[in-house]
Amino acid sequence: MNNAAHIQAPEPASPRLKPADWLWRPWYAKLWWVAIPVWWIGMAASTRIAPLEAFYDSAAAGFLNLLFFPMTAFMVLGVGYVQHWLAQFPKEGDGIPLSDEAAARAVKRMREENDRAMEDLRAGTDIFDPRSGPLWIGNPLSIHHPNHFLKH
Repeated sequence: MNNAAHIQAPEPASPRLKPADWLWRPWYAKLWWVAIPVWWIGMAASTRIAPLEAFYDSAAAGFLNLLFFPMTAFMVLGVGYVQHWLAQFPKEGDGIPLSDEAAARAVKRMREENDRAMEDLRAGTDIFDPRSGPLWIGNPLSIHHPNHFLKH
């Protein structure tokens, strides 16, 4: 039986969407971005027009300041883009399981790396090992210390 017939073609990648697809293209995004400068122009005009000043001094206007703050719009509209961007990363469990041989090679390589790291650690911390540098040099317990034989 031919195994090539059972191999599936990879799924086509989703089209690369840009941040503008979320930040500007939807109708509500355009409406929000247009309303932001209108709001702030109204606030600037409130310094000259008394009825506007009374409204912009109200508590409701304080909440609307947050709504029409450009970073608020950017963060809220950007949620869809961030979700799409995160969805592109592979999920846990997606992939091909390792064969027994590949798993054995990976375990062997990790053990060798661990053994090498432990040997380096022992070499750098053993006061009787010349590779430990300052721990070995001048160590009174070392047989190479000038006063070693005088104490024993």
